Amino acid sequence: MTAEKTIFKKIIDREIPATIVYEDDRCLAFEDINPVAPTHVVVIPKKEIVSVDDLSEEDEALVGHLFVVMRKIAAELHLESGYRVVTNCGRDAGQEVMHLHFHLLGGRGFRWPPG
Repeated sequence: MTAEKTIFKKIIDREIPATIVYEDDRCLAFEDINPVAPTHVVVIPKKEIVSVDDLSEEDEALVGHLFVVMRKIAAELHLESGYRVVTNCGRDAGQEVMHLHFHLLGGRGFRWPPG
């Protein structure tokens, strides 16, 4: 029995629409449907990884690639004054979709601590 596809896998497979801002052979980035900042982009690997806890050493290059992509997206979206990258690991941390993802947030000031 195979697990049900996550909403992110359905976006990768083009089964549901998304406003895509970046795509390559390893990742996909799209606008969040419930943004918490003027700029709110979700960046996901196309490889199905549940969370940070499920990363392996073979995923090192992929995770590095995701961060380079986020830097490129931030530059293209003119987030020169700053941006935040967030990932949640597990339900208690607020992870709702069990597919590794990063939130690229910008366009406003942020405070610390975040939550």
